[in-house]
Amino acid sequence: MSKIVRRETRKRGFFGWVFFLLFIGFNAIMLLWFVLGMNAVSEMKTASSAEEAGKAIGTAVGVGMILFVWVVGAVITGLFALLTRGRKSIIEEVVE
Repeated sequence: MSKIVRRETRKRGFFGWVFFLLFIGFNAIMLLWFVLGMNAVSEMKTASSAEEAGKAIGTAVGVGMILFVWVVGAVITGLFALLTRGRKSIIEEVVE
């Protein structure tokens, strides 16, 4: 007895690929910015407890800003990538 298997595929156009690559590139840049920022903070030397507290507060503010920009940018570029992904085509295959 044979079975019909239906597979859904999408083919991106030119603008679909542009927005998809912008989405991937934006996330890669944000990850790099986050990692380099954390590396810079970890190498800071502090002499007193006041400097340590300032470093902790500044790090929290900086991480919060980076994460906010990352989330907003990922949502915007992700929506563009999602909306330009192409038409749906269904491929039917007969499997025995």
